[in-house]
Amino acid sequence: MLTLILSILFSLTNLAGGQDNIPDSIYISSDSLKNNALEKQSSAFQQLRQQKMLDSVRQQQLQQELLDSRYDKVRQAELIREIERLKAADSLQSLSQRHRVDSLKKVLKGFPVRPFLDTLFFIYTRQGSFTPLERAQAVEKRIQTLNDDVGFAADSLMIIPSEQTVDLVYQGNLIIAVSEEDALWANTSTMALAQKYKAEVSRAIQTYRNETNIQVLLKEAGLALLVILLVVLIIKVLTFVMRYATAALTRYSGRWISGIKIRNYELLNSAQEKQLIVSMLNVLRWVLILLTIYLSLPVLFGIFPWTRGLSAKLLGFVLNPLRKIVAAVWNYLPNLFTIIVLVVVFLSILRFFRFLKVEVERGRLKIPGFYADWATPTFQIIRVLTLAFMLIVIFPYMPGSDSPIFKGVSVFMGVLFTFGSAGALSNLVAGLVLTYMRSFQIGDRVKIGDVNGDIIERSLLVTRVRTIKNEIISVPNSTVMNSHTVNYSADAVDKGLIINAKISIGYDIPWREVYPLLIAAASETSFIENEPAPFVQQVSLEDYYVVYQVNAYTKHPGKQAAIYSSLFENILDKFNEAKIEIMSPHFYAIRDGHEIAIPSSYLSDENRAAGIRVKIDKKDQQNTSD
Repeated sequence: MLTLILSILFSLTNLAGGQDNIPDSIYISSDSLKNNALEKQSSAFQQLRQQKMLDSVRQQQLQQELLDSRYDKVRQAELIREIERLKAADSLQSLSQRHRVDSLKKVLKGFPVRPFLDTLFFIYTRQGSFTPLERAQAVEKRIQTLNDDVGFAADSLMIIPSEQTVDLVYQGNLIIAVSEEDALWANTSTMALAQKYKAEVSRAIQTYRNETNIQVLLKEAGLALLVILLVVLIIKVLTFVMRYATAALTRYSGRWISGIKIRNYELLNSAQEKQLIVSMLNVLRWVLILLTIYLSLPVLFGIFPWTRGLSAKLLGFVLNPLRKIVAAVWNYLPNLFTIIVLVVVFLSILRFFRFLKVEVERGRLKIPGFYADWATPTFQIIRVLTLAFMLIVIFPYMPGSDSPIFKGVSVFMGVLFTFGSAGALSNLVAGLVLTYMRSFQIGDRVKIGDVNGDIIERSLLVTRVRTIKNEIISVPNSTVMNSHTVNYSADAVDKGLIINAKISIGYDIPWREVYPLLIAAASETSFIENEPAPFVQQVSLEDYYVVYQVNAYTKHPGKQAAIYSSLFENILDKFNEAKIEIMSPHFYAIRDGHEIAIPSSYLSDENRAAGIRVKIDKKDQQNTSD
């Protein structure tokens, strides 16, 4: 626990360091890029400085000319305007240069001067042939040389103004020359910046010497040893706690662990649940041990001055991502609130349409030309379109929406959906069209192509039909659209469905005898309506018989098989009772005295034909054979 506390304190100390702790990755990190950018700025500053010098010389000339022409009022006014113009141009150039430097400081961190692994200040400008990087390295070496001087005294550091710079000198040796451009980057004067550098160098050398004396090193070594012992102790405590937890788990497994069940399904039995918990405890133990070791390393490296850089890097591996995550979440909060508001608005709209759907389905709300069975599919369409529009609206506010990878994945998924769902989309569109065509409803007896049965399910992709043999047939909606559909139930309740049967009777039977028989057979059939009454029509006059069609109304289209069977039975009975032969479809009778094609139960003795009797004499048969 002490290790964790020390790590947190050390992290807070680094966080409090301000901009120096901001990771270099958010700045331009390449030395060559920084050198180029800073050298361009230095070149621009030098050009501006030369221009200022020229303008200064010109101002002096104008001032002298103004004194010489003090009695020429017109010339004096011209000279004064020219002087004011030069002053305004100089002020404008200085302001522009100030803005340019402020803009560069947001993306350029400069080159640090850190002779003792602790950044004292940054170098942004070049001097002479020294680039900013070379200049920073040279200043580091000079400060390290000062530290090697046993007789170093901070009072010997001197600030000496020169023609163009203010120099920090130690015993005649130049440490750093502060130019106007350096002061511009620091937003101060050259003298104030030189004094700041002097204080920083003195403090850094004195601090480093205090931290590297033998007494401090011994104390730091003892503190490091204490940290190591604490880490070992924490690891042992974690191991003991986990072993105790595992033993307690084994001891009380029957009481605490009884398996995991989801309703009637046993996801894990008690043994599997116990093994899972033990594995999770082992993983947790190793995670805590590794975390303790990792957090203790920055503390150990932070104890000694020459390893504090490693400590900062190790902490940076954890803190920098955390900073980025926190910053990203904080910056994303406005977009998150926008998304929440949009989602609430769109969900409220969907709730309103759902309310309208329920009202239409219950019949409370009636819209002319809009059927109640359209309510659910229409709401589904509105919901899909609303959600799609909501995604389009909130897409720019989603994190990573402008990422090329995110866009590439979106395009790829769109291509897969387009090519992989072409058939499904055709069925979907066909399902929508069928919904508004109202060709059939759930429970209707229909015939779709060669499929005959009752509609039991209608979705956006398929239509399911139950045949009279209890076969479930799934018909794709695109097939339904491309096939003709016969609906037997659409008008059956109001107008009735006409059941018809064809029968052929020979020309020797008058049609006036056939009509009553067929009508009687239909009237006695189950589920046939008396009103309207059954009727008969002659369909065709064939070569050997007349084709009659009996028609009857029923309001039970789902019982067609039973109705037809009963109707055929009654037709056979009626015609047999009337002693009339059914010549359907082709029946040939040889009239040689054989009995007519009527069941014998319907014939009396006088109706039975005697037939042709042949008697063969055996003697005559023998003589003939001889």
